[in-house]
Amino acid sequence: MFTLTSHIALATPIEDPILKFLLIMAIVLGTPLILNKLKIPYLLGLIIAGAVIGPHGLNLVLRDSSIILSGTAGMLYILFTAGLEMDMANFKQSSIRAMAFGLYTYIFPMLFGVVAGYGILGYSLPSSLLLGALFASQTLIAYPIISKLGITRNNAVTIAVGGTIIVDILALVTLTVVTGMATGATNTAFWVRLASSILGCSFVILWLFPRIGRWFFKRCSDNVSQYVFILVIVFSGAFLTQLAGLEPIIGAFLAGLSMNRLIPSTSPLMNRIEFVGNAIFIPFFLLSVGMLIDYRAIFSGWETLEVAAVMIVMVTLSKYIAAVATAKSFRLSTDQRKMLFGLSVAHVAGTLAVVMVGYNLIVGHDADGNPMRLLGEAVLNGTILMILVTCTISTFTTQRAAHRIAMEGPQGERRAETGEHVLIPVSHPNTVTEAVGLSIAVTKQKHRSLYALRALDNSSASEEQVASAEKMLLAAAEASASAGIHMHRLMRYDVNIVNAIVSVVRERNITDLVLGMHRAPEHANALNTLGVPVLGTTIPAVLARTNVTTYIYHAVQPLSTVKRHLVYIPPRAELEQGFETWVLRIRHLAHDTGAKLIFHGTEETLAYLQRKPRKVDIADYVTSPSWEELNTLFAEVRDDDSVWVIMSRRDCISYHPAMHRIPAHVEEHFAQNNHILLFPVQAGSESEKRYFN
Repeated sequence: MFTLTSHIALATPIEDPILKFLLIMAIVLGTPLILNKLKIPYLLGLIIAGAVIGPHGLNLVLRDSSIILSGTAGMLYILFTAGLEMDMANFKQSSIRAMAFGLYTYIFPMLFGVVAGYGILGYSLPSSLLLGALFASQTLIAYPIISKLGITRNNAVTIAVGGTIIVDILALVTLTVVTGMATGATNTAFWVRLASSILGCSFVILWLFPRIGRWFFKRCSDNVSQYVFILVIVFSGAFLTQLAGLEPIIGAFLAGLSMNRLIPSTSPLMNRIEFVGNAIFIPFFLLSVGMLIDYRAIFSGWETLEVAAVMIVMVTLSKYIAAVATAKSFRLSTDQRKMLFGLSVAHVAGTLAVVMVGYNLIVGHDADGNPMRLLGEAVLNGTILMILVTCTISTFTTQRAAHRIAMEGPQGERRAETGEHVLIPVSHPNTVTEAVGLSIAVTKQKHRSLYALRALDNSSASEEQVASAEKMLLAAAEASASAGIHMHRLMRYDVNIVNAIVSVVRERNITDLVLGMHRAPEHANALNTLGVPVLGTTIPAVLARTNVTTYIYHAVQPLSTVKRHLVYIPPRAELEQGFETWVLRIRHLAHDTGAKLIFHGTEETLAYLQRKPRKVDIADYVTSPSWEELNTLFAEVRDDDSVWVIMSRRDCISYHPAMHRIPAHVEEHFAQNNHILLFPVQAGSESEKRYFN
């Protein structure tokens, strides 16, 4: 006979793992519901909640190894996400600004720290330098606010993120040097070891990790395995920098940079990374920070209050001056300046590392035999209070500035509210996921609507065919939902698929049409030899009866693993009505995936592209040879390249006779490359637009 007994200890602190996890998740769930009414930022609310339930509050939960592990993972997750979401093209353009901000926000706090320690508090010079390093380090605790509002690609955010990494590296190197000086270990071998370890781990993370990632993503499509791989990358980067003598947060950020081009912002994997981080890791980190706060430190003596007041004033003032100096130097707006200050004023991760090293480092003993620490107990308690105050300032300031920037749009300009309606006719299960991925990558998230269409014969469709159609539509919806985007599923009964596509294009005001091309290369060559068009009969018929931007997509590898997109443009393409549209689509794809764009065209076309005010930032421009010699035209194609050929319907401005041979040519020679035949919107009546005879 089986009897179930339960012994749950309700004493505090809670030790039962189920009850502890239930309490924490209830706080994560309830905090925004309560604080939204009080207009208190969610991040600050979790820190306060951590202080309330922590060992210095109600003592409901100890800051034990499980909390520390989860909090550390959350701290690394924030930095990894910052590197992952950084706009690399914008970062390259803003690298000088980020470096300047990093130097500003290092130099001013260092000066203020030395003045506060040596001039006001009477500390020794090594202790004052360490206090300056403590002031200089900063944590992007408010970054989730930026990410949630979708303004991670704003110039001020890019500058703040890049500057944070620079200042944290400088602060932690200062920590290493000061502790080496205090222990007498700063010899030649010390400097050689420090420099070589930093350069070595940076090389491994930024050079080796992307190659491992590209190899893995090309061979593994399992969602769970991909996410676990990302966690391995995050903690590997953190561990390598820890071995190099730096804080793990630096390695987590570098790991994010290494994966930046392999995980597009609209990809399903990115959606899973953000979801798990916002639901689990980041809340645990904020709660663990709150558990450090000891309100009793305020009453521990006047020395603690004096040190805390000096630290809070000096840190806030130095970070504000650095933000103002950066804004003045690069003519940033008032809201961008406030956001710079808000993102840089919070002190958590690096600050704790500095103060704990200084507190644990004993440099001698006083007359009574008590240990003399590089940073005393008053600085330790003052740091806890400083963390609370700076995190409060950071969340409020960043939230207000970020909301204003988000309302104004990118760089202070409102986006044009143009709708993008993408239709994906699904006819083969092997092309569904790739077609959905391309549709998401070329459109803007705020303005897109996706439709999946499966056409059936209205007179002879069997139950088996209907079930198969529903299965393919469901697969399309699942592929879209995994990226956090809704897909409209359409099942259409018509006399043929062409009529169904044309009808939906008109009824739903479709702007973009994505057609999968799954014909085997050898089959395609055989058809071409017999004089039958490689694209069959359906695609030409659709092109003849529609006038929307149409992509005929042959996918062999994920878009995120493509290194370069080679775009071949026919002469006079810039005169076509839909030229601007497809350029913007490809531009958006390049920004989303981080791959390089190389435009091949005539001198006139390339000159037109380069003088446009919204030209592609990460593009190269190559004058292409005549389209008569296709082998010469496509001579630059390499492995991991994606080939885009801008086509034209017959009798339109940019039509070239060689276009009739291009589908068979790319199928024959680039079967192992992604290739897309793109038909833009073109002027003229539909009856005049015939690509095939």
